[in-house]
Amino acid sequence: MSQTSRIAPLWTVQDVADYLRMPVQTLYSWRVQGYGPPARRMGKHLRYRHDDVTAWLEHLDDGAA
Repeated sequence: MSQTSRIAPLWTVQDVADYLRMPVQTLYSWRVQGYGPPARRMGKHLRYRHDDVTAWLEHLDDGAA
């Protein structure tokens, strides 16, 4: 009996904005600037992998602003 792998659902721009507690427009602006968590275009929609978002967040500079 084989075990089926579950694929984590992809996040929408709104999901990522909610997770990071920032406006959706900030994510779009970051994408234009080449900054922010990596996204994949699926047709006209952007989708994010949870692991990519958390990895990006972990690699941010931890210095005080």
